Amino acid sequence: MPAQPIRSALISVYYKDRLEPLIAVLKQHGVKLYSTGGTQQFLEQQGAEVTAVESLTGFPAVFGGRVKTLHPKVFGGILQRRHEAGDAQEAEQHQIPPIDLVIVDLYPFEETVASGAPEADVIEKIDIGGISLLRAAAKNFRDVLVVSGRDQYQAVTELLMQKSCATDLEDRRQYAAAAFAATSHYDTQIFNYVSQGTDLGGKSLRLSRQPATPLRYGENPHQAGTFYGDLSALFDQLHGKQLSYNNLVDVDAAVALMAEFEEGQPACAILKHTNACGVAQAHSLHDAYAQALACDPVSAFGGVIIVNKPVDEATAEELNKLFFEVLIAPEFDKAALPILQSKKNRILLRQKPVKLPSKQIKTLLNGIVEQDFDRQTETAADFKVVTKSAPTPEETEALVFAAKVCKHTKSNTIVLARPGQLLASGVGQTSRVDALKQAIEKAKAFGFDLQGAVMASDAFFPFPDCVKIAGQAGIRAVVQPGGSIKDQDSIAACDQLGMAMVMTGVRHFKH
Repeated sequence: MPAQPIRSALISVYYKDRLEPLIAVLKQHGVKLYSTGGTQQFLEQQGAEVTAVESLTGFPAVFGGRVKTLHPKVFGGILQRRHEAGDAQEAEQHQIPPIDLVIVDLYPFEETVASGAPEADVIEKIDIGGISLLRAAAKNFRDVLVVSGRDQYQAVTELLMQKSCATDLEDRRQYAAAAFAATSHYDTQIFNYVSQGTDLGGKSLRLSRQPATPLRYGENPHQAGTFYGDLSALFDQLHGKQLSYNNLVDVDAAVALMAEFEEGQPACAILKHTNACGVAQAHSLHDAYAQALACDPVSAFGGVIIVNKPVDEATAEELNKLFFEVLIAPEFDKAALPILQSKKNRILLRQKPVKLPSKQIKTLLNGIVEQDFDRQTETAADFKVVTKSAPTPEETEALVFAAKVCKHTKSNTIVLARPGQLLASGVGQTSRVDALKQAIEKAKAFGFDLQGAVMASDAFFPFPDCVKIAGQAGIRAVVQPGGSIKDQDSIAACDQLGMAMVMTGVRHFKH
């Protein structure tokens, strides 16, 4: 098909920014413009001659503007098939002029929900006319070009300048696909909002994430990968190469772990393959990093580091001595940034205070599983002392710290700690005994004395063997969920060894 000229356009947009250059091209080529309300005023301010939709339809906007464009003369102009003789005759009979270009962006429903606005305001941001215009124009892409968002204005302007205000079929098909993507995403957000508390709320899953960011590859080079979502809402990337699939998985784990330490003392965590190989809290960020690194300086090589305070110059100097992939911080001091930017591929992320999703979703077999994120964290007030000896205040502080780290470590896991410092962990083992032995071996390998340390387990002890091994290594207090029919065996072993044990009643498996 030859290029098809644009002779008329309907423009009705919520956001007017970025639109001026496109309007200038349409004016230059004498395109007849139709519009409504605020958009019409904006176009006229640009010096464009505009026909009000009300003049086209012979009917005013009603119900506070809820109904403006829903009329046969508008939708007939968009949907008439130029190659069908019957359509042409009907259009002439009913005086319905063709509309070759539709530019519409939708009311900001998603943004209104995110703002916490009252329901009445949210409902008013459910676009009816706009989404109908987009669907009609996208359906008739054989004859109509549809522009469905302000992020397309520049590209469309360049296209029309290049092709003298005409488009090819493939151009129109591409923008039609984008319009259907926009309407599908929009409808998904509306369903997820309106269905809350209804019978459909938990019986139908609708997912839509945008934009799509192609990754260099997936988990391995032979796997393709794409991230769906707006990373810029959560991070400002200040330096380094594009985040990879594995980077993103580790960053996700790092953000979840550091959420446990958002307040209070400076904290630092170093992760490798989603598990913490070093976590510490101290009076300064410099000391917190040093103590976290001391936990396992071998595993820290090439890892992901996250901190809960701005990175100062002294801490940056220490960090710069280590090869790592990603550093995440709420801010970077002016003097610290050039130091950390000295390695060109090092990724520096400034984390923004954004509320994270409450649901966790994963593909599984031939479907999808959804669950609540594990947001529960136990404090000392949740500890139930089950042994003759209660933990000391210092041990209790260490147990709270260890339990936080344990919650974010792959099962089966054992975490060994002192107040404010991870000493070692055994992660992802098929046996809890193996996890404990791995943790003890690692702690000793990096020079830690376990006398007086504490232990956290992500699940109960079905046998007293772990307690006995821990006691022999010098562990003095244990935190675990409890719930085994043989809990008393572990409790008795603690009493025999003079150890304290507390139970939380909450399991934190992490598969």
